[in-house]
Amino acid sequence: MTKHSWKFFRAGGFDQVKLETGADLTHLDELDLKLWVALACPTTGLEFDPATAAFIDTDKDGRIRANELIAAVQWAGAMLADPDELLKGGDTLALSAIADPTLLASAKRICANLGKPEATSISLADVSDADRIFTNTVLNGDGVIIPESARDDATRAVIRDIAECMGTVPDRSKKPGIDQAKADAFFAACEAFDAWHRNAEADRARVLPLGEKTAAAADAVRPLRGKLDDYYSRCHLGAFDPRAVALLEKKEDEALALALQDGGVAAAVLRSLPLARAATARALPLRDGLNPVYADAVAGFAAQAVLPLLGERAELGEADWRRLSASLAPYEEWRAGRTGVAVEKLGLPRVREVLSSGAKDAINALIASDQALASEMAAIASVEKLIRYRRDLFRLCTNFVNFRDFYDEGEPAIFQAGTLYLDRRSCTLTLYVEDVASHAKMAGLAGSYLAYCDIVHKGAGEKRQIVAAFTNGDADNLMLGRNGLFYDRHGNDWDATIVRIIDNPISIREAFWAPYKKLVRLIEEQVAKRAAEEHAAADTRLSATATEVANVDRSKPEARKVDIGTVAALGVAFGAMATAFAAIAGYLSGLLKLPFWQVCVAVAGLLMLVSGPSVVMAWLKLRKRNLGPILDANGWAVNAKASVNVPFGASLTGLAKLPAGYVLSAKDRYGEQPSPWPRLIKLAIGVAFVLSLLNEFYVLDGIWHLATGRHNPAWFKVPPRDDGDGGRATAK
Repeated sequence: MTKHSWKFFRAGGFDQVKLETGADLTHLDELDLKLWVALACPTTGLEFDPATAAFIDTDKDGRIRANELIAAVQWAGAMLADPDELLKGGDTLALSAIADPTLLASAKRICANLGKPEATSISLADVSDADRIFTNTVLNGDGVIIPESARDDATRAVIRDIAECMGTVPDRSKKPGIDQAKADAFFAACEAFDAWHRNAEADRARVLPLGEKTAAAADAVRPLRGKLDDYYSRCHLGAFDPRAVALLEKKEDEALALALQDGGVAAAVLRSLPLARAATARALPLRDGLNPVYADAVAGFAAQAVLPLLGERAELGEADWRRLSASLAPYEEWRAGRTGVAVEKLGLPRVREVLSSGAKDAINALIASDQALASEMAAIASVEKLIRYRRDLFRLCTNFVNFRDFYDEGEPAIFQAGTLYLDRRSCTLTLYVEDVASHAKMAGLAGSYLAYCDIVHKGAGEKRQIVAAFTNGDADNLMLGRNGLFYDRHGNDWDATIVRIIDNPISIREAFWAPYKKLVRLIEEQVAKRAAEEHAAADTRLSATATEVANVDRSKPEARKVDIGTVAALGVAFGAMATAFAAIAGYLSGLLKLPFWQVCVAVAGLLMLVSGPSVVMAWLKLRKRNLGPILDANGWAVNAKASVNVPFGASLTGLAKLPAGYVLSAKDRYGEQPSPWPRLIKLAIGVAFVLSLLNEFYVLDGIWHLATGRHNPAWFKVPPRDDGDGGRATAK
């Protein structure tokens, strides 16, 4: 098999692969991982859609690795008719660009569900809102049907019966429905309920002695059965020992007296008493002499059970009770074994109607039709994934396989959080950080000047942290606590405050002027120190003078004498100044005697002597400036030394510049008057340069000769003259 042919470009000091075609992307598995710029990156803290990142991150560990990116690209390439679609981007995908038939059918189904059956393209908005896709669907592949899924009223009614008896499950349309399990349980209950009733109908005379009224009779007997047995037991006890009856009646009278004292417990006390007062061989009265709590229940019992089974009577003897109870025993036994209770509320006629209507087959067919769409509907997520991959994969590759976006002047890289404006500069190399302390441990190896900032979005009340690399200008005015303004990639503004600084050289220009700035700072410190000392001494002298004036009348006037030490000190000072001026004049005279090129070399040598070490050290550090540790501290696995050299660094940090065509008013009403010394120094350097240049071409000696009539070889270069012997000699 022919290997894919790769192209490379150089950026950041190393070779990076070009990704120009869909074939370049789909063959990434053939590219040696040692040639990838990154091998892993986090799924958060990036200007990259987190939903797309979640699709790529198949193991859900919060990181995208090289193998996951390769798998995503290859899957997307296989689903598309042309892999070059991956380079086009955009939120809309033409249906004709989908090669996989299942995905294509799913995409068309989505369009149809959204009311666009004739659509030729599908957008991310179409597939990202599942609720909208399934809102009006009746068959959507989840195995759940709703009443609207049926085509006839009879089947719809059965679906409602199933939902009423067995409960519901939510359909993808968010409507209540039923699934296969609910349907199977319902029809099984119907069959069991029907079979249970057929058992009774097979022995109707015994099980249903009153026919359909048997249930009412049994229901009337059931709550009184225990009380009836209790009443006849008491009667048997009285027949055995009349004293027991008297004792029971006494206790009952005491209970009644207690109930009358506290009406709140009367009902409970009465409910604990028998149906009527027991006596030897006494039948239970059905009308008079009953416990009032049970009077209504006994009346119902007499009407529903005693009358139809035993006939009209005013009291019920124990033998009649035993005969009545035996008549209803087969029914109670049958009732205890009932099945299909879940559908009992529908009633036997409706249950048998459902079983005979063929609804079971119709509903099973509906569920099967819905389930047949499962693969097609399940592919909806794959359609969304394909649209997201087409839009985002190429951009991720140009920030992962190579760093094209970072080194080009187009769209910023996905790890660049926004722009920090601070100290008349704009920093675009900014990243979100979670923990400043841990990030700084690794990022400090990058060799860049880093400023960590707390950023606060007042509108949303949100607080985050960023790190910004200052790669141009100087650090004179950068310090903890300085405030700036941060704009994220979406245009939101955040208040920014520097909370930590990692100090490294920023630029060669800063390094060149650093010794002079340091010298100025040292002079300022010494001047301030000397001024403080003089101020203290002046205060002391002032205090002494004030004391002397206050006591002038107490002291004798003395003739002031000349302090010889002071005179000597002044003489030494004037001598030192004269010596210094003489030395300077000597140096200038010697400098003027040198050739012009030597003067230039001398000046350049002096500058290099002062600034050279600082510049060399800064250059060595700046050439090692590396993006890798900054990204690695954020969870990346950068696979190359992504350098940030001086020219590239200058593009990442913009300095303030007046716009083209600006008009500047030189008048500053409240400005401080500038110090004359910088101008005087520049003037002196300029004059020395001009004099050296004029001396190089004998102009100064010529002017001197015209003014005095003679040459001055002590100060100026004298042009050579002919000595008469064919040689050259210096003019006198």
